[in-house]
Amino acid sequence: MVKPAIANEASAQATALWYAAAGECVLNTEELPAPGPGECLVRTLWSGISRGTERLVFEGRVPESEYERMRAPLQQGAFPFPVKYGYCAVGTVDAGPERLLGRTVFCLHPHQDRFVVSADRVTPLPEGLSARRAVLAANMETALNAHWDAGSGPADRIVVVGGGVLGLLVAYIAARLPGAEVTLVDLDDGRAGLARALGCRFALPADCPQDADLVFHASASAAGLATAIGAAGFEARIVELSWYGEGNVATPLGGAFHARRLQLISSQVGQVSPSRRARFDYARRMQAALVLLEDERLDALITDEIAFEDAPTRLPALFAGAGLTAVLRY
Repeated sequence: MVKPAIANEASAQATALWYAAAGECVLNTEELPAPGPGECLVRTLWSGISRGTERLVFEGRVPESEYERMRAPLQQGAFPFPVKYGYCAVGTVDAGPERLLGRTVFCLHPHQDRFVVSADRVTPLPEGLSARRAVLAANMETALNAHWDAGSGPADRIVVVGGGVLGLLVAYIAARLPGAEVTLVDLDDGRAGLARALGCRFALPADCPQDADLVFHASASAAGLATAIGAAGFEARIVELSWYGEGNVATPLGGAFHARRLQLISSQVGQVSPSRRARFDYARRMQAALVLLEDERLDALITDEIAFEDAPTRLPALFAGAGLTAVLRY
């Protein structure tokens, strides 16, 4: 069943954010089709800005070799520009199947005030999860997948290098493991209070713990990667989560790297971790990520809020500055 939600849906319009050129974004209007059978009309409430990935898009630094792998699920346009990008939208279903009508849902959709999408692409939020916090779902999904890749477990001594939103979510999950000793390492000692609020210790790079059982690296810097390798104990695993874009990154594989028999592995959310792939599809992984967000402490990871209509003028300064997650308010 599809419930009519707006008059003359076939000729309705939507407004979307496009990255038009390096350092420039604009709002464009487009025709909004009426939802067909099995489709939803979603009215967006919030969308999240991925400060790391979207900064690369905004600056035109997506490597040509990664144009296809970097495509967002419902992206329009092509890299480098113009491109309609984004993958952290939360909204209300105004038309669509009866089971979804009126539900607040998460969707991997670019920044747009209304959109029509296949019903199987939206995930209803758990009852206890706020729509604003749910924009963190894609980041939480990445953090969860990283733990599956890492094989983390109870009583592990875990170090997370990089206190951005992804590193904080990785540390948050780690701190929920029984008996785990978790330390967040970052250059900004202003993250210490947030780390402690999430159940973790905090250290500056000069005081980074040694002999860790497991290390996650999420600082997107060569210095951070060196810190992560230096923190790993004998035969420990270092999980690389950073996305560097174009350019080469120095990796210190000399010294005791081989003598300590260290493992340096990549983790990326595009595929479900092999350790769970036989039982988890993308939908089940997303549902798990949303449940993990049912903690009010995670509201502190949203540090900036911008009205959608102000995005073209506000985003350049946002990408140039510091902070954690930014949200667009519709």
